[in-house]
Amino acid sequence: MFITAALPTAKERARRTRTKRVSKLPAIKLSKLLPSHIDLRNPLKAVLICEDCETWVPITGMQSKVQKLVPHHTGKAGVAAAIHCRSSNRRVEFDMTIPEWRQALTDAVKEASSRTATAVLPKALSPQTDRTLRARAERTPAGRVADWTAVLPRVADADKNRRTIPAGDAPTESPAVPLDTLHPQRPGN
Repeated sequence: MFITAALPTAKERARRTRTKRVSKLPAIKLSKLLPSHIDLRNPLKAVLICEDCETWVPITGMQSKVQKLVPHHTGKAGVAAAIHCRSSNRRVEFDMTIPEWRQALTDAVKEASSRTATAVLPKALSPQTDRTLRARAERTPAGRVADWTAVLPRVADADKNRRTIPAGDAPTESPAVPLDTLHPQRPGN
């Protein structure tokens, strides 16, 4: 005794079915499809994207008079419900040759690559970094000289304070620190 499921699931179908049935829908013209939705690299195993269910479907009858889409389901095999796609057995009209398809595919790739961004976009800046960069861009050589002359008195004060000997006890067990140069004279020079 066999037990059947309430909803049948899609089963794996043979890739090349031979049937005389033809869909009542108008034939699919290859020139009307995007070149990237057709694969004619191996003409005997040509496939295209079904307009209704948007899955890759083989084209059967490549060496016969009538080429048509293989009967297929809209869902994945063994998972989804077994709903027959309405474009099954739909005729396919080859109104372009394989070299024409290759040229159209090459042109589409060139057009798409020209649309992609080639410049590296900068990272987002914090407000503080943005202010700093704007200030640097607005500075002129004369402005930099003026900034440096304004800082020079403070630099001179810092140098003078560094040269003074600190008040207080001096270490007793260490050699004296030279005050005029850090490189002592070597004997014989």
